[in-house]
Amino acid sequence: MIPNPCIPFFARATYNAPASLHPSDPPIKFMSKLLSLLFTAIAIVSALTACSGSAKDTHPKQLVTKRIAIFKEFTKTLEPLGLVARDRKDFNQREFLETALELDKLSSQPWIYFTPDGNYPPTHAKAEVWLKPDEFKTAQDKYQALTKQLVKAAQGGNLEVIRPVVNEVQKSCKACHNQFRNDS
Repeated sequence: MIPNPCIPFFARATYNAPASLHPSDPPIKFMSKLLSLLFTAIAIVSALTACSGSAKDTHPKQLVTKRIAIFKEFTKTLEPLGLVARDRKDFNQREFLETALELDKLSSQPWIYFTPDGNYPPTHAKAEVWLKPDEFKTAQDKYQALTKQLVKAAQGGNLEVIRPVVNEVQKSCKACHNQFRNDS
């Protein structure tokens, strides 16, 4: 069995529960057993809570949550296109075009959630998003132009034309992440 890294080493040992925990036990013994169980439960809950992930989005407009959801859709939509471009999935022109159109539709959506009050935990955005808005806008425009190119290439149906455009879309994502996203 592989130990769960979220559970501290001191809580990984097998806990042997007291043989009996009954109110008829002498009061000190009963309280001792009860406290032992209570502290064990608190340690386990604390350990599990520490591994529960990132901070919650408490902003009234849920800006970070909304843009993260759209970026996850980007990934889910772009991934099959990349698989086709690298010959890891069969090319079906109709399916590819539908997916490219979906990606193009998504490409304009997350940017409205990068408002001046949108830089708060649990964001992964670097401060450069707000410090260099012109550069951030340029990266958005480049990405959107590339998704439009991808739709045109998909309409043509020539996989040799499609491959480099998919590659450029992926490079655009990576470049924007490098400049504007914290991966921690």
